[in-house]
Amino acid sequence: MTSDFNPDSITLVAAHLIDGKRVEAGEALAVFRPSDGAETAPLPMADETIIDRAVTSAHRAFTESGWRQAAPLERAAVLKRWADLIDRDRERIGRIESVSSTRPIEDVLGRDLVRATGALRYFAEWADKVEGQLLAGKAGTTSMARPEPFGVVASIAPFNFPAINAIWKSAPALAVGNAVVLKPSEMTPYSALAIAELAIEAGLPEGLFNIVQGAGITGSLLVRHPLVRKITFTGSSATGAKVMADAAMTGTKPLTLELGGKSPQLVMKDVRDLDAVATNIANGFLANSGQVCTAGTRLITPVGMRDELLEKVIAIAAGRRAGPTWQNGNTLPPIISEKQARRIDSMLAETLSDGAEVVTGGGRVAAQNAGAYYQPTILRNVPETSVGFREEFFGPVLSVFEYEDEEEGIAMTNHPSYALAASIYTDDLHKAMTLPDRIEAGTVWVNAHGRQPDYATPQGGFNGSGFGKEMGRNGLESFLRFKTVFLNHGE
Repeated sequence: MTSDFNPDSITLVAAHLIDGKRVEAGEALAVFRPSDGAETAPLPMADETIIDRAVTSAHRAFTESGWRQAAPLERAAVLKRWADLIDRDRERIGRIESVSSTRPIEDVLGRDLVRATGALRYFAEWADKVEGQLLAGKAGTTSMARPEPFGVVASIAPFNFPAINAIWKSAPALAVGNAVVLKPSEMTPYSALAIAELAIEAGLPEGLFNIVQGAGITGSLLVRHPLVRKITFTGSSATGAKVMADAAMTGTKPLTLELGGKSPQLVMKDVRDLDAVATNIANGFLANSGQVCTAGTRLITPVGMRDELLEKVIAIAAGRRAGPTWQNGNTLPPIISEKQARRIDSMLAETLSDGAEVVTGGGRVAAQNAGAYYQPTILRNVPETSVGFREEFFGPVLSVFEYEDEEEGIAMTNHPSYALAASIYTDDLHKAMTLPDRIEAGTVWVNAHGRQPDYATPQGGFNGSGFGKEMGRNGLESFLRFKTVFLNHGE
């Protein structure tokens, strides 16, 4: 494991990547380190001309490079070499990722890049396992359903796990023959470029994986480009709605959207090991300081169990140490930006004015630098009409609710807008098997909370939390369209 490092020793490069070459054209956007607010390398904003160059380049590579027609095992070999190169440069990429994001260096090296290369190898293995169908028909006819790539895929990634998302939103698309234009978050733009350049070194045809940098307008221009055939987006529900509207401006385009969440953690009356439950609950809302779409931000607990359970959760939260991402041992990373921290402040103040009460936390951490760090915060008596119930804080904030009857508790899990994920804690096997059917969420964990290093498990939400799946076979097939071929060859 790496030791502490000096963030000023890390060279950050912000550029577009088109046809395998860096392009630095565009109006400069200031970017800041989350851990201390220091300004880093300015980000060139892609305008309409840059977007057109990137998408046209990707379309040309899709049609002319031979990648789509290559033997699946050849595509798999390139993706595996790409994973090997990321492993080779793990320390360099890890430091770029850590210094410019909210991800502690220990987590980047021990988790994020491991999962990124794991997913890359997983989808490489799928390249030769994509199958069509031979369909029954009358004598003298044969029908086939043939899978084929869409063409140019627009991938728009969030800030919270930059390296992981760069792979998750490109590897399955590339494995089945598509081209990709990726827009990283304007707040965490650097590691995607380093990762993409290694894809070229691995043998991916130039232009097949391009990167465009910029803020919201860049994403809109990308989505609206007429040569974009498929869109995958992760972010807020409000932005997801705008992506859908933009996509419709140049024709109907299939989308995969993973949007916001207010994931419940439901504790049943039968649980005995409260220490284990408390650990899962704390990790569920404190991971990455709550900057996780699936964060378990609503605790639903039986009357009479709340105080003992919260005492354990608070003790765990108190052990989290705020500090910069480049120092080992820090377990409460910064909020991504001062703007987002102010949003948490505002939501919290409004929720308290509506009648909610603070159990612990409720404000900023007095850290040793200028980063925006937030105390683990637990609220109770949160009105369902308040902004703290309706919207996600995207910070380390947990709201606690109590139930008398288990039917009441189950009903409380369903949110009026979001349905991304949920967790249930129970020692009853029957409940463990049947309760997930009664909870409206794209993912339900039992006696756990949070994504596991399992690349075969599809992920995605319902309702205001989006639609479509990432990861697993479902995620792979979302980058394919199926063409029916009818052959009349006579009796």
